[in-house]
Amino acid sequence: MREVYVMPVPSFDLFIDPLLRVLAAANGPIRAADAHEAVAAALKLSDVDKMARLPSATQTLYANRNGWAHDRLKRAGFSESMERGVWKITDSGLALAREHAAGLPREVVTRLAYLRPDIEATNNSLTQGHSDTDSGLGLASPEDRIASALSEIRGSVAQELQSLIRHESPAFFESLVLDLLHKMGYGQSREELQAVGGPGDGGIDGIISLDKLGLQKVYVQAKRWQGVVGSKEVRGFIGALSIQGADKGVMLTTSTFTDEARAAVAKFKTGSVVLIDGDRLAGLMIDHGVGVTRKPMEIPKVNGDYFSG
Repeated sequence: MREVYVMPVPSFDLFIDPLLRVLAAANGPIRAADAHEAVAAALKLSDVDKMARLPSATQTLYANRNGWAHDRLKRAGFSESMERGVWKITDSGLALAREHAAGLPREVVTRLAYLRPDIEATNNSLTQGHSDTDSGLGLASPEDRIASALSEIRGSVAQELQSLIRHESPAFFESLVLDLLHKMGYGQSREELQAVGGPGDGGIDGIISLDKLGLQKVYVQAKRWQGVVGSKEVRGFIGALSIQGADKGVMLTTSTFTDEARAAVAKFKTGSVVLIDGDRLAGLMIDHGVGVTRKPMEIPKVNGDYFSG
């Protein structure tokens, strides 16, 4: 299963104070892109940090979090959007920056970060009635909370998939594997993916033709081992490939592979074998829609082109 989404870029609340300083220093219109770079420099983000992107890959993480920081300053009346992609500090924002020249107190940053769309803030209200522990939401941006929730859901679905597979028949598992490989783009059609598992199969459960004439084939072994899969089983599969005169194979299990098993694959110099364990199998099923359905989630976003004049 994939790890919970974590990146070295600070949470969006930590962008609020440096962004306020950048806007105050400009004391006039500033391009959002220039503000992103200035804040990144203030936070000492590395080039690697700045390359990190949202899970959707639609935007860099630091620009997204700086955008949410600006949203909070704008909602509180400390900044405004002059036009698409252009920001400007307000008189209230300048006053706030001057009042806290050494940096915004934590309680002010927290109050700004927790602002909701239906609540407007005033300078006097920022230090009243809220603390770091008042909410269970944490100081994550909406995208971060969505990403964290999706990661949790994905992990739960992956665990359930593996549990269900273990309770199905071996024949079902072999068919599932061929469905998955076809969804991943292997084979000219699903019908061309042959299930050959059974007595005397030589360890081969399926055959995939990579071209229309069947000149290039990938041999598949799909087993629901209870324990870890060791080098003995992997060497047996490699031997079965050799008997078939094959040089490409995929070995899938609901279990895991030992380091020795992976080392045996590395020693197979005359061909290539890919090992897919239970976690990776479940992840691929989710990614390619095998045994799972997707529930679309509509997230509104302003269409800047509509307002471009």
